[in-house]
Amino acid sequence: MLFNSLSFAVFLPIVFALYWALSNSLRSQNIMLLAASYIFYGWWDVRFLSLILASTAVDYLLGQNLAIATNTLKRKLLLTASMFFNLGLLGIFKYYNFFMENFMEMANIIGFSTNPTLLNIALPVGISFYTFQTMSYTIDIYRNKLGPTKDFIAFAAFVGYFPQLVAGPIERASNLLPQISKSRYFDYQKAVDGMRQGLWGFFKKVVIADAVAPLVDQAFGDPNGYSAIALIAGALLFSIQIYCDFSGYSDIAIGISKLFGIDLMQNFRTPYFSRDIAEFWRRWHISLSTWFRDYLYIPLGGSRGATLLKIRNTFAIFIVSGFWHGSNWTFITWGLINALLFLPLLLAKQNRNNLNNPEIKDLHRILLTFSITTIAWIFFRADSLSHAIDYLQNIALWNEGKSLSIKPTLIACVALLFIGDWIGRKHDFALNTLSEGVLSKSTLLRLTLYMCLAYLILLYSGEQQSFIYFQF
Repeated sequence: MLFNSLSFAVFLPIVFALYWALSNSLRSQNIMLLAASYIFYGWWDVRFLSLILASTAVDYLLGQNLAIATNTLKRKLLLTASMFFNLGLLGIFKYYNFFMENFMEMANIIGFSTNPTLLNIALPVGISFYTFQTMSYTIDIYRNKLGPTKDFIAFAAFVGYFPQLVAGPIERASNLLPQISKSRYFDYQKAVDGMRQGLWGFFKKVVIADAVAPLVDQAFGDPNGYSAIALIAGALLFSIQIYCDFSGYSDIAIGISKLFGIDLMQNFRTPYFSRDIAEFWRRWHISLSTWFRDYLYIPLGGSRGATLLKIRNTFAIFIVSGFWHGSNWTFITWGLINALLFLPLLLAKQNRNNLNNPEIKDLHRILLTFSITTIAWIFFRADSLSHAIDYLQNIALWNEGKSLSIKPTLIACVALLFIGDWIGRKHDFALNTLSEGVLSKSTLLRLTLYMCLAYLILLYSGEQQSFIYFQF
C-alpha cells in the first residue's frame, strides 16, 4: 500500500480511530497495530507476509535464548543463527541471481561452460529494512545492551510497524520497542507536529519527486540523444528526486507515527547543505549509516589502529552500504566512490570538522559537496557501469542534442524546498521551524501556507509513483 494512494487515504483514518478507541488496553492496541501493519504489508503480496512472520518468530525465540544462555560458545552460535537466517533471506531474494550471473560470466571467461539455475522470484518490499531491524535486536541482546521482550505481540508490532516498515527509518529495538511496550495516550501537539511533517513529506514526494521523475527518465534513458547541458540537468534533477522521494517517505512515516503517539528517529538532516562528504553521510539516511557504524565499522576497529586498518574499514562500510542498496555493480561503484571521497578526510582527521549547522559563508563548500555527490549519484541511477560511463562521457565531450523541458513552476517548487530546508536546517523539518518561528504569531499565515501546500499536492497528484527505496 502506497502512502500516496487512495487506499491509504481510507486505511489511515480507520486505523487511527480504532487504535485510539482501544487506548484503555495496551494489548488490544498493539494487536490492532499489528493487524494494521500486516494488512498494509500484505496489500502488495500477501505471500510475503510469511517472510516477515518467519523473521519475527526466529529472532524472538533467539532473543529469549540469548538472554538465558551463559555459555559463550552457545551465545555466539545463537547470534550466528540470527545473522545466518536474516542474511540468508536477503541472499536468496536479493543477491542470489547476482552472484550466479557473475559466477557464470567469470567461468565463461576462463573457458568453463556453466548454466546455473536462476530464481524467478520478486524482491519482497522492505526486506532490507526489517531484516536489519530484527538483527539489531539480537545483536544488542548479545552485547547485553538490551533485554529481550517476553511479549510476542509487542515484538511483532516492532518488526512490522507499518509507518516505517518498507522504507525506514531502520529503527533500533532500544528506541521503538519500549514505546510499543508501554501505554500511549493521545498527544494533540504531537499529532499536529506529525500532520505538519507528513504534509511537508507529501510536498517533497508528490510535487517535486514525482514531477522530476519523467525528466530524469528522459535524460538517463537516452544519454546519447540529449545535450551535455540536458544531461547535467538530468543528473541534478536526480539528486533532487532521490532526496525528495526518500526523505519525503521518511517525513511521512515519522509524521504518521506521531499520530499514534510513537517517535521515530530522524532519518535526514538537510544533507545537501553538507560541507564535505563526511558531513553528508551524517545527514543522509541516518538510520542506515549509524546501523553500519555501530554493527560493522566500530566492530572492525573504526578509525582506530593502523592506517591500513582505517582504509580497510572505510572501504568495507561504504562498499557494503552500496551493495545493501541492490545487486548491481553500479551500487558497489557508488559505494566505492564515496569511500574514496571520505578516506582523505579520515586520514587527515578532518572527518569531524563540520559538526555545527552550515551558514551562508559555507556556500562554496556546500555547492562543491553537492556537485561531487551528484556525480556519484549518476552511478546510483544508471542501469549499468557502461551506462554511467556513457552518460559522463557525453557530458565531458559537450555533445549537442535534445534539451529537457523544465517548467518554471517546478523550478519554483524546488526553490521553495531549498528555502524551507535552509530555514529549518537547525530543526527536524521545515514546517516545524516556520510554524513555531516566523509564523508562530499568525494563525492565518500558517493556515495559508498549509492550504497552499495541500493545494499543490492535490494539483500534482496524478498517476501513483512508487517510492524509489521500495526496490531496496
